[in-house]
Amino acid sequence: MGSETYSRGATIRDVAAEAGVSTATVSRVLNDSGTVAPGTRAAVLEIIERRGLTARRRRLVAPRPLRDIVTIRCPYKLDDYFGVILSAIERSLRQAGKVPLLSAEALDADEPGLPELLRSDITEGAILILPPEPSGVLAGLRRTGFPFVVVDPRTALPRDVAAVSAAHLAGARMATEHLLRLGHTRIAAIAGPRNWIAADDRLLGFRAALAAAGQLVPAELIREGGEPTIAHGRAAAQVLLSLPARPTAIIAFNDKMAIGAIQAAADLSLHVPGDVSVVGFDDLELSGVVTPPLTTVRQPLEEMARLGVQLLSRLISGREIDALHVELATELVPRASTSPPRGTRG
Repeated sequence: MGSETYSRGATIRDVAAEAGVSTATVSRVLNDSGTVAPGTRAAVLEIIERRGLTARRRRLVAPRPLRDIVTIRCPYKLDDYFGVILSAIERSLRQAGKVPLLSAEALDADEPGLPELLRSDITEGAILILPPEPSGVLAGLRRTGFPFVVVDPRTALPRDVAAVSAAHLAGARMATEHLLRLGHTRIAAIAGPRNWIAADDRLLGFRAALAAAGQLVPAELIREGGEPTIAHGRAAAQVLLSLPARPTAIIAFNDKMAIGAIQAAADLSLHVPGDVSVVGFDDLELSGVVTPPLTTVRQPLEEMARLGVQLLSRLISGREIDALHVELATELVPRASTSPPRGTRG
């Protein structure tokens, strides 16, 4: 394949894939870090030159700050959740005349820390998707004056760190109220990872809706912790659905866990929604094609991404931001995985 086929919009990830190294290694080459082996450095620089990024590389190592490159950091596998957010951020940046510099790979020991990744002589700002760093690290980055915005925070953030998220508590409360209106009184929850703000808020919304209806949730009906995956949702739901008095409905932290709950019901020869109703959260594309189609809470992922870019643009230009922490409304999407509990239908 000739070099003429390469796009001028190539990213760190493109170079890393061709060189057979991590994006962290490419970042270190661009940073002129001495921790990269000479042979690897030469190979990466050759790819950068061949892809037509010579001028950009020279600018990247220039001492003056750049005015057109923004880092997008997403240290997770680009699945149908993170991929939607990242794609929307990239589109919005390009529409704003910015060049996205992508750092996207699963967390490992080779992942550079924020001080190494986010340097003002390389990039004029950054958007961090669900950053795993504790709030103290992000507060320290904010004190340096480097402009950045967090999209989908993982933990509670300091007041002066700009962030965009969905209304997790309100969304979970809406989903629980939906089940209550259908007549369910024994509702279980498969909560998300501990110490994630989204998991905490969604569980709080679930409890709040039941408390408003005069119900307390037995401890046996809540499964906390674990990764937000189909496999974990399946395992957690098998425990819930094997209780002597099993729940008639399950609310899951996200769509993947909810799909796992549907699989667990099938494992136990239970019918969804006849024997147990299931609700997810996110409204990923797969929630509409699973059988039965999943009732879920829609997060405005693309709008979160666009607003994150708008906030970053204001920070970069030095303009004041009225609201640094923005929550966007969620929406209940009823589908065929919920119905009144058996024995209460007319």
